[in-house]
Amino acid sequence: MVTRLQKLPVYEGPAAWRGPDMASRSDWLYSLSAEEQGELLEALSQCGRSGIPLTQIKRADFPLPRLGTALGTLQAELVGGRGFFLLRGVPLDGLSREEIARLYLGLGAYIGDPVPQNAQGHILGHVKDLGNDPHNPTTRVYTTTYRHLFHTDSCDIAALLCLQPAKQGGESAIVSSTALYNEIATRRPDLAEVLAEPFVVDRKGEVPAGKGPTYNMPIFHHYAGMMTTMYSRDFISVAQQRPEVRSLTQLQIEAMNLLDELAASDEFRLDMDFRRGDVQFLHNHQILHARTGYEDHPESHRKRHLLRLWLSAPNGRPLPPVFAERYGEVRVGKKRGGILVPGAELVAPLEAE
Repeated sequence: MVTRLQKLPVYEGPAAWRGPDMASRSDWLYSLSAEEQGELLEALSQCGRSGIPLTQIKRADFPLPRLGTALGTLQAELVGGRGFFLLRGVPLDGLSREEIARLYLGLGAYIGDPVPQNAQGHILGHVKDLGNDPHNPTTRVYTTTYRHLFHTDSCDIAALLCLQPAKQGGESAIVSSTALYNEIATRRPDLAEVLAEPFVVDRKGEVPAGKGPTYNMPIFHHYAGMMTTMYSRDFISVAQQRPEVRSLTQLQIEAMNLLDELAASDEFRLDMDFRRGDVQFLHNHQILHARTGYEDHPESHRKRHLLRLWLSAPNGRPLPPVFAERYGEVRVGKKRGGILVPGAELVAPLEAE
């Protein structure tokens, strides 16, 4: 028996972009001028002299009177428009790792407030190959050279600062999850509805107080007149290894396969090559991101290395109440998102651990 599906909404506006159209534009790329680079270095000098700990840096500690105005415009487009931008030309040469971290955290304070990225309370993450087994279900793929499937992170905004690109590969790819939903809703409305129903997601051992090792979360959320997405297939797959977790249905597998296929297609995907000093900012609620596998340089100082921030946007979009299962807090204007486990204190490690 076939049940007639209700007509699903289609979301229009700047969030529903396609890769080829965006590749022909340059308004998402902001190259710093020499004056703006100088302003960053002056702010770094002032912030360094203050001695404020890395974990406590706020916008007021990192004055950017001119660049700050431009960052405000970019941040508004990030959370209310296309959902991403690339900042090019952050001055890194001659700086120590501590100075780079201070500059990055000061710059990030104009976009949002840092939240922890793991159970150790790290607000400064290191995306670098640590020789871990990518096929071990507990391994975080960003600590390997393995390709990373399209996914979202557990925060409003994710930022990546390139310290060193790979010898070969490691390209970033992003896609509008709003555009993906629209296509699936048009092509296979039955699967669009499946993706709006709960999937069992694993926490990979990072369990907040009072919570279990897994939680239930839809991938597509129709909320506040917007399409909001939370997706990480790796975490859904790991949950399937638990005997108490119900098996995925064939429709759920088919729905994720279609989502992954469309995300990776030339029709929707936008590729980015990172240069040293580039910072990519992504609004997780409307962008999926991925990475190709890569080959590193043999010299340790030339290995691919990105610094990551997870940020809570004070002006972020309203989030579905079910996000509290992962984000803790969901109210607009409150710090929300990140990995929240008992006893973890915020730290900003200068090296990958």
